[in-house]
Amino acid sequence: MAEAWVYILRCADDSLYTGWSVDVTRRLARHRSGRASRYTASRLPVELALALAMPDRAAAMREEARIKRLDRSGKLALIASCAADRGAGVSGGGEVSGRVRA
Repeated sequence: MAEAWVYILRCADDSLYTGWSVDVTRRLARHRSGRASRYTASRLPVELALALAMPDRAAAMREEARIKRLDRSGKLALIASCAADRGAGVSGGGEVSGRVRA
């Protein structure tokens, strides 16, 4: 399993939230319960748009910072490009396994 993950959530108001975690499934559950961040708590429900496996925490933090610098269209393009690669390492039902979940 990956050491860390970078993820993008799509909020109820169609905004995008980017974060990182060592346990993206648990972090998503916290976001959905309104206990992970004030931003997403006021924009429920949220859905996982993208999760990228990273080799370590430092890489996850760097990638999160890079994604946060993108404008909305850049983030949507990243989500779309990863969705096109959806075949490798994706499980259904909102669970994350492997490299990419879009």
